[in-house]
Formats: sequence, structure tokens, C-alpha cells
Amino acid sequence: MFRKVLIGVSVIALTGAGLASCTSGPDAGAAQSAATADVSLTGQRVDNFQLVDQFGVGHELYYHKASSAVVLVTHALNDPTSDQAAAALAALQASHAGKGVEFMMLNSSNGYDHTAIEKKTADLSVPVLDDRLQLVGRSLGVTRTGEAMVIDPKTWKIAYHGAVDGVGTALTQLTAGQPVTVAAGKLSGAPIAFPDRARKAEFAKISYTKDVAPILAENCVVCHSEGGMAPFAMNEYQTIKGFAPMIREVLRTKRMPPFHADPHYGKWENDMNLSDQEILTLVNWVEAGAPRGEGEDPLELAHYVAPEWPMGKPDLIVKIPASDIPASGIVDYKDWAVPSELTEGKWLKATAWKAGARETVHHILGGWIPQQTSSSGTFSWNVSIGGYGPGGPDNLTPANTGIYVPPGGSFTFQMHYTTTGKAARDETEVGLYFYDEKPEFVLRQAAVTDFSIEIPAGAARHEEQAYLEIPHDMVLYGTQPHAHYRGYASKLTLRYPDGTEKVLLNQPQYDFSWQREYIFDGMLDVPAGSKIIANYIFDNSVNNRYNPDPSINVTFGEQTHEEMLFTFIRYRWKDETSTNPTDQYQTDLQSGVLFGALDDNIDDKLQLAEFRTSPRLKIFRDNFKLMDQNSDGAIDKAEFKRANDFMRQMRNRGGQAPAASSDAGATAFEQQATGGGN
Repeated sequence: MFRKVLIGVSVIALTGAGLASCTSGPDAGAAQSAATADVSLTGQRVDNFQLVDQFGVGHELYYHKASSAVVLVTHALNDPTSDQAAAALAALQASHAGKGVEFMMLNSSNGYDHTAIEKKTADLSVPVLDDRLQLVGRSLGVTRTGEAMVIDPKTWKIAYHGAVDGVGTALTQLTAGQPVTVAAGKLSGAPIAFPDRARKAEFAKISYTKDVAPILAENCVVCHSEGGMAPFAMNEYQTIKGFAPMIREVLRTKRMPPFHADPHYGKWENDMNLSDQEILTLVNWVEAGAPRGEGEDPLELAHYVAPEWPMGKPDLIVKIPASDIPASGIVDYKDWAVPSELTEGKWLKATAWKAGARETVHHILGGWIPQQTSSSGTFSWNVSIGGYGPGGPDNLTPANTGIYVPPGGSFTFQMHYTTTGKAARDETEVGLYFYDEKPEFVLRQAAVTDFSIEIPAGAARHEEQAYLEIPHDMVLYGTQPHAHYRGYASKLTLRYPDGTEKVLLNQPQYDFSWQREYIFDGMLDVPAGSKIIANYIFDNSVNNRYNPDPSINVTFGEQTHEEMLFTFIRYRWKDETSTNPTDQYQTDLQSGVLFGALDDNIDDKLQLAEFRTSPRLKIFRDNFKLMDQNSDGAIDKAEFKRANDFMRQMRNRGGQAPAASSDAGATAFEQQATGGGN
């Protein structure tokens, strides 16, 4: 759970200086800070960035372009000036409620880790941003705790710089469209050390050949290459120098590398994040003017060209029938079946996706059915072979773990396209890689999902959550969140049977353009009775530049202009092997999907309000009192199961379920959670 949703922003200025190194807290470097304590930052233009607050939510400066003002105040733990400033900001929040003013604090002290900031600032009413690399504080030019800045989003310039007690007057004038008459004030907080301010000459000596190019080659060139998915190839120095400002900007805003897992939580086998030192090296080099230096260009010498199939030629290539995508409008889902060429059963090791018109593909889901057919309309399948989303990598399986694909039958694919303003033709190919020998374990898939979500019009931070209760011991391999354009942040938490919790994945800012699986560094044991809880924050406000229409209430739907809450998990049952399958475990798991979707407060009971207003849930609302057999005002799991069993029996016998409806909602959930319909 995100615990609180705080809306705020922080600022950064590009002054041409290098980045901060890891330094100590507010009492260090007093002589240096005292010498610059009265330097006014008024009139300085600020630039974009993103940092994470104490609750794991990301904050990007330019998101708040429609705000009337932005207030940023420097902060440190165990600092009286910071405590007083936090109290003053809380009062200012209350007095300026509804006026479009954003408040936050900036912690640039590296004497504490993120966990300490999280614990010690949990009760504050403003977000405290973790600037542990001092990327923001140092570049901006701050010197002390309690240092306040009022930013005008119309110009992104600092309208006031000084102590917190001058913020109120500055806000009153700025939000009224008047000039700020007192633009600077005396600072008195504890000094904050920024040692790298004296190292500008050193940064000019950073070697492109020895320091910069190797980082790019190791982390970026796989996509930024000839034939790669990135918009330009990192193949020589002049190209890198030309894009240097962009490189600095995407590092500051954390758009690149496209691996949006918060490093404060968990370790990942497929981690693409740069190390702290790599980030510092690249940004310091850019801000030093991106000097060429001596030596041959490693990127030019390598001349990397993206291979057609990164994992090598597949054992089997399946060609999905071509689809012509119009320039505009809504494209219905396309379902295809392609007869299988397999004459014997195979254990699937990996699936690779080569999307033909990548810019139009919202998602592809693949499976296998026993029928030999070439007709479409085959949404359901017996075996899932994986899926693809924008920016998504190939689907791998853990060592000695696979997915069994029987002989014959057909491969089936669900294609979801989004129009882009330009007509396109998609001819996607799917590469399948098989084990030479039968693996020991069976890979399974399920999803934490909720089709009852309701996002109010204009809501900037709307939270929804659902969970999946685990009926048998499980070993978790990886997870992949999925939402549409209003997805803002997501978090996946494991609640053990004893009530303790562990954050498995935190995405401070969800990015629809990069949907990938996050593979745990080592399989994670999940004991029976645990709950896997998915929390999502949705942004239906005007500030969301991807929002199709902030004026409407949004519910669950298949199209991109609607919304979804899906967090896929891939796992194996702990006591299941390829020679001893436990298919009943899957049935046990899926039987609880709908209950976990509706139980919003996670109290193991369903109240009437939790059935929301979805037409799919009307049958439950209409028959709530009938389902509540013990008349305690809530429906427990046993009561819910009896009601569902009864409705299924009625339908299977050809009768009519109560309230002239059916359990289509439960059926949809079961179908989607096994790999379809996202």
C-alpha cells in the first residue's frame, strides 16, 4: 500500500556544474556553505527532474505545468530547522488549499538511506524527496536546511528564495498574478555539504573513450543501435555529443534506462538500472561540455547492429496473419489461430516477439489450443506461451523450468492495436525456443486483477488495489504490472500469513511505453496463506499529458482510452514437477481471484459498497442480502463461494441465474487471470 498519496514537485537548475557525490548530512562543509548562504537564486530558471518520496511515489517537475505555484524547502533528518519548516509548510498547505499550490521538501543529505527517510518522515503532510545523489540540490545551488524556493510554473523561474516565513507573502502575490515584492530572504538553517562544487575542473577530464563510451556500450547500445528499437543509434562520438543534453535529461527524469523498478526495494536478475557512479560519470561529463578527449572511438569501432533474433534463430517461427491498422479510430481486438507444426510435445524455454508495426501494438497474448484451426475468435487457450507489450523483452523461463506445448493443435494470438495517426501494416513473428530435454519444473502464470475499478473525472491520484490469496506453497519468478495511459504508479506487496509485509516491486512512475517483466534475483518463496497485493495509483487529471479525456469517469475496459489493473506473476508450485503436475492448484488459485479483486479493504469480507457500480457486478448487488446468509452485513468467502457455485449450476443446467443475469464477471476474471484479456 502506498500509505498516503502526496502531490508535490521539486526543482532543479542546470548551472553547468557537475553532480554531487555521496556526502554526509547537514552539519558537514560548514565553511563552504556559510560562504554561499546568502546567494540569491531568485530569477534562476529551473529544469525538469524526477525523485521518489518517502512513500515510494515519483514526482516530476514538469508534471505540474498547470499549477499556480510550486514550493520547495530543503530538509535533513534530525534537524530542528527542517522540523520547523515542515510544520510551517503544513500550515501553508491548509491556508492555500484549492489554489493549485504544490508543496514538498528536498532531502539532499546522503548520511541516511531511503529506509530512514521513509520511517522518520512518514507522518509529514508533504512529500520528502530522496535526493541521495544530490542531483537536484547541488545543481540548484542550495546551501542550507530550511531553504525555501517559490517557483512560477509559467516561466519555471524562482520567484522567491529565502526562509520559510517569507513563503506565504510570496504565494499570495504570485497566485494573484502580482509581482513578488520580497524576492529574497536571510537563511539560517544548518549547512549542507556539496563537495563536488569544487571539482568542476576534474569533470572536464572525464574520458569519453575510457569512461563514457564503455557505460553506453554496456547499458544503452543494445537498443540504441542500427536496427534497434531506440530512435537513434549510439555509434560514434558526434552523435553522443549531439544528444548529450537529452542524455542528461532522461537520467534526471529517470526515463532511461527503461527499467522502472525502484532500487530501494528488491534486486532483479534483469536489472537495467545504472549504478550511482555511472549516473554521476555521465551527467558530470555532459555538464562539463561532453569533451572528446583522446583515443579511438569504441562505439564507432564496434559498429553494433541489432540482430534479427537477439537469442539466436528460434526453433520454431510462427507468423501471425497480417493486419492493416487505420490511421485513426478504435480497432477491435483481433484473435488469430495458426495451426501448429509440432509433431511431438515440446517444453517451451523462451518466447521472442518481433512486432511488425511496433508503434501500433498495444499488446499481444499468445497461447495454444488442441484444435487444428486457422479461424479467428480463439480468445481462450489451454496453454499460455507468453505475451508482448510496448518495450517489452522476450519471455524467458527460470533454469530447468518450462511450459509444456502438446503436439498438433494451434497457436492462438490476441492482438490489440492502438491507432497512431498514421496507417500501418503489422506482420508480427513469434519465435519459440524449446528445451532439448524435459525440465524438472512447470512454469505457471496468474494475475492480480480488478475489473471493478472506478476512476473519477479529474482525479490526480486515485488509488485502487486488489490481491491474490495463495492456496499452496509457491515459488515466485517474476512480475509485470499493466495499466493504460492513466496509470501513474504501482506497488506489489507480499503479506505473509503472520501479517508481516515485504514490498516485492515498487514503480514510482508507471510508463505505458515500457511494459516489462521484473525477474527476481533468485526465486522467492511464498508460503500458503499469503496474499500478493497490487496497489495502483491512477492519474485522470489534466496534468497527465497522456490522458485521453480527464473530464470523464473511467472504468475497466479493453481499449487504451479505458483502464486496467493487471499485475501478472509467473511462478511454480513448490511441490509440482513436470512428472507430478498439480493442475488442481491452479483451480484453487483462480477460485479466489474475484474475491481478492472486490475486497478493497482486505478484511476477508465483502461489503455492499465494494461491489461498486459495474454492470458486471449487478447480480451481486441485487442479491446481496440473499448471499449474506448469517445477516452480519458482509459476505465472507464461504458465502461468496456458495453463491457463485449456485449461479454456475443454474447456468450449466440451462436455467436463469437470479436477477436475470449471470456470473460473467467471475468468468471474465478467471479467463483474464490465466493470461488473456489485457
